[in-house]
Amino acid sequence: MPKTDVNSVNEYIASQPKAVQPVLEHLRSIVRKAVPRAEEVISYQMPAYKVRDGVVLYFGAWKKHFSLYPCTEALIAAFGNELEPYELSYKGTIRFSLSKPIPAKLIERIARFRAKEVVEREKTKPLRLRKA
Repeated sequence: MPKTDVNSVNEYIASQPKAVQPVLEHLRSIVRKAVPRAEEVISYQMPAYKVRDGVVLYFGAWKKHFSLYPCTEALIAAFGNELEPYELSYKGTIRFSLSKPIPAKLIERIARFRAKEVVEREKTKPLRLRKA
């Protein structure tokens, strides 16, 4: 993945190799379809999709794969066998080969699952009082 200093998802995708750009655009459209109300931002120099104050997903492009983050224990338990063809990292990463078709339906379901996780977590957070 090239080192980037980008301010938008458009810039991030444009900074990637030409052959990878259509894959990232497709990935972006999958996530946006799955979580249409998510705010699209750049965080940690990667595209991120936020609901309320929590990040639903990040994605990053690498030399031979793209990754989704975070992959929680609950997500792994929920999707079990469906994730077997993909490399999972102990740091919460799912890696998808750039040389294979994007598993669009799976990624769409992962995005929805993560959005639900974020919303549920946000509901249980204590309210923070703002100083006047």
